[in-house]
Amino acid sequence: MPDPALDATIEQARELFHDLGPLGVRKMFGGAGLYRDGTIFCLIAFEEIFLKASGAFAKEMAALGSTPFVYEGKGKPVTMSYWRLPDSALDDPDEAAALARRALEALR
Repeated sequence: MPDPALDATIEQARELFHDLGPLGVRKMFGGAGLYRDGTIFCLIAFEEIFLKASGAFAKEMAALGSTPFVYEGKGKPVTMSYWRLPDSALDDPDEAAALARRALEALR
């Protein structure tokens, strides 16, 4: 069943990350994952865009006002290593692409 809100958020992410080159999209669990060269670096859920981040990059994302992706799992919250794209990057494709590149570099 089509989900217009999810599709709109996927399109927004593709526009923000356009400078990264071709991106793959795989819908899953009511959300989607964005891939570059077979590597998932972005999660889209609840009409928000999250980047894979850990260690120093996660701290940088927190300093930019980002928060981690949290879902309810077996009666308790589960925090994943995906961080919401900062508000400043939602309006700035250059900043968004730079952060996405950092996420990809950390995964390689």
